[in-house]
Amino acid sequence: MTGEQRLIEALRKAHSVCVLTGAGISIESGVPTFRDPQEGLWAKYDPAKLSTPEAFEDDPALVTRWYDERRLSVLKCQPNPAHIALADLERTVRDRGGSFTLVTQNIDRLHQRAGSSEPIELHGSLHVWKCTSTGRTFLPGPEPFSEYPPRSPSGSLYRPDVVWFGEALPERALERAWRAAQWCEVYMVIGTSSLVYPAAGLTEVACESDGLTAEINLDPTPMSERVDICLRGKASQILPRVVTAVRTP
Repeated sequence: MTGEQRLIEALRKAHSVCVLTGAGISIESGVPTFRDPQEGLWAKYDPAKLSTPEAFEDDPALVTRWYDERRLSVLKCQPNPAHIALADLERTVRDRGGSFTLVTQNIDRLHQRAGSSEPIELHGSLHVWKCTSTGRTFLPGPEPFSEYPPRSPSGSLYRPDVVWFGEALPERALERAWRAAQWCEVYMVIGTSSLVYPAAGLTEVACESDGLTAEINLDPTPMSERVDICLRGKASQILPRVVTAVRTP
């Protein structure tokens, strides 16, 4: 039995499934990563240097304009077959009374647009902005902000509700993700380098538990030798094939 067939059989029987996704699942939708050649403000500035609280404090206009450009760019992207397949798998597992937890490192919300219900967003979302004084959030429309930095009704600055370098991940989200990875019957890690912690630690937790673990990625990662199954290739090709087989009587 191939690794793909083992995964299909396990998913057919599983009553608890946990999935972790990274940037690789959204690349085929046209969402750029930090490492890709960029245009506009992406080309002029180092993303790693703008994604910090210190950068926002030093130049809030530049940082918010850069993130707004990024937000508008992502709005033009569409979910790809991998996103859609995971939404289908969630419905399949839940229709039989099981639990399905989708954890993502992505901030593009393509999972939600594909039909996934309430993914755990470990790194926040480009599409949610929050007031720096009150913490209240809002979802801006499809047009650019009229000023940079944008201001909340209280007159305070808005910032993107994402986790910047040096900031802690949301505690409750991380706890939920940890619990799901520890107790699931099938765990899949998709499109991530498994280098960024604490998210990469979820796969370690899953590997130490009793469930089946699978990695779907173009290239090997530090977790490749630890998981039970490695499937090499594009998630947009592998996941629809797997999910279709799972849903076929």
